[in-house]
Amino acid sequence: CNVRPLFRICSSDSSQGKRFPFTTHPTIFVFLLDQIKEVLNLDEQIQRLASDLYQQKSVLIMGRGYHYATCLEGALKIKEITFMHSEGILAGELKHGALALVDHRMPIIMIVMQDLIYAKCQNALQQVVARQGRPILICGQDDEETTKNAYRAIHVPHTVDCLQGILSVIPLQLLAFHLAVLRGYDVDDNKRLRKIEADYVAM
Repeated sequence: CNVRPLFRICSSDSSQGKRFPFTTHPTIFVFLLDQIKEVLNLDEQIQRLASDLYQQKSVLIMGRGYHYATCLEGALKIKEITFMHSEGILAGELKHGALALVDHRMPIIMIVMQDLIYAKCQNALQQVVARQGRPILICGQDDEETTKNAYRAIHVPHTVDCLQGILSVIPLQLLAFHLAVLRGYDVDDNKRLRKIEADYVAM
């Protein structure tokens, strides 16, 4: 596929755009491979988190901007292989119902990165904490401001905003895997997702 449009997006709509000018963007993908390996090394930490969550009935995953799509993907993966209710929520719309679910018992995962919407994500985080929520945060490695409000924190490397989801989704995928194993499901043979051929009776 043609990656030039992606390079233009990265350079025009990113908090890191000036740091990585258009001509050097191919280098980002080289760094990205090393960063992916770095996130995969968090597997033991994710496994410990899964041990605390696998008996829960539900988990909420919140984010804004590019991270909203990451939340939807993470929630979908958890539903698909763990059969646990999981919902991706746009953090900018918490007051439209989602905040009613927040308390100290509800597992909440939030993606907060130091990007163009960082301040707005901090506001959403404060809303969760104010309601006795215990947020599990996926955030940047040097983000002390966010970490101090975390019940638990998973630190991932930072890249340009439009590629951050490639790194941020990995902890969610690992979490889904470990949750499924702990709940006794075969992640390689999901019987409930098999195509079922049904006989339709004409009315």
